[in-house]
Amino acid sequence: MLTAAEIEGIFAREYGRAVAVLTRLLGDIDLAEEAVQDAFATAVERWPRSGLPPSPAGWIITTARNRAIDRLRREASRADRHAQAALLHAVEAEPDEELAVRDDRLRLIFTCCHPALGPAARVALTLRLLGGLTTAEIARAFLVPEPTMAQRIVRAKGKIRTARIPYRVPDESELPDRLRAVLAVVYLVFNEGYAASGGDRLVRDDLCTEAIRLGRLLAELMPDEPEVIGLLALMLLVEARRPARTTVDGDLVLLADQDRGRWDRALVAEGQELVRRCLRRGRPGPYQIQAAIRAVHSDAPTAEATDWRQIVALYDQLLAVAPSPVVALNRAVAVAEVEGPAAGLELVDALGLDGHLDGYDVFHAVRADLLRRLGRIAEARGAYDAAIERTGNAVERAFLERRRAELVEG
Repeated sequence: MLTAAEIEGIFAREYGRAVAVLTRLLGDIDLAEEAVQDAFATAVERWPRSGLPPSPAGWIITTARNRAIDRLRREASRADRHAQAALLHAVEAEPDEELAVRDDRLRLIFTCCHPALGPAARVALTLRLLGGLTTAEIARAFLVPEPTMAQRIVRAKGKIRTARIPYRVPDESELPDRLRAVLAVVYLVFNEGYAASGGDRLVRDDLCTEAIRLGRLLAELMPDEPEVIGLLALMLLVEARRPARTTVDGDLVLLADQDRGRWDRALVAEGQELVRRCLRRGRPGPYQIQAAIRAVHSDAPTAEATDWRQIVALYDQLLAVAPSPVVALNRAVAVAEVEGPAAGLELVDALGLDGHLDGYDVFHAVRADLLRRLGRIAEARGAYDAAIERTGNAVERAFLERRRAELVEG
């Protein structure tokens, strides 16, 4: 007999597809969500007795559509013109064409990530509507109160209505810029999961899993977009290291100190194959280059065997297509491995002159490590103090405090 937990799992997997289809059928995101929730309540009541339907996704969509039509008929009888129009659209629209389902999901992705919405709203809507995460789960993941996240989602939906943001896939001329916004949202979710900005856990498994699921969905829907494939490859290659990234007690382990035998070799192989697919296309972009850098790391059987010169060259390429202080900082780390810590520190100090990286804990942590390697202990302590002050994650803070405590004057 099906349990409520099993039914909940099915709905979590099918939620985004159902909301996407119902949004097209009903023309209203809120109504689509409510209809899918009604279908979930009906499934919890019926499925344990009747068993799993042959097509759970089709059952959810059909049931949700019927519930929405019943509601619209009640509202339309009260001379609600909006409800009358929505009812006409819902009754006439075709709910079960597979091509339409594919396009519906793309439409919903681009609606959630429209540039008229702020970055935080894009993330919240994407996780809510495509991932099916509850408002409470999203709030907990990003360490904000549930009412704050609920208001953020409500305001974002209101913006879609009032700004009349179209529910469609962008035209070919708009696609590059709009796709960048979509990929940025997915990568932000992954980064927050892999290196949480706050709280007492280094990694949030649920966000990593959800970002990769969204990445796979995008790759399925847009298989000819190399940056989509590049982002998926990047996430898989980073995710492959996760088993080795912390000790059994949850302490941070740096890349150079990780037991590479604990890396997920299946994810490494999949990520590397995707990188090779990108290389064959010959249209490099930021996510593809970052994935290639991770692939070089994953090729090395030991940290000492890493081809740092190739990594520096890839960072040079990344700086050319997507210049940023953080990319330049990562390049400085690679240069330190090739030319020594003094060369790396010179680059890092130059990056710090304009103050743009002063609030970034990683900048100070990198500088502290290079000063430590050069034997400049007093300066290293100050840099560690700056990094500790700026990190919001308890695991990273504990690691930095241990490193500072280990400093010994030469």
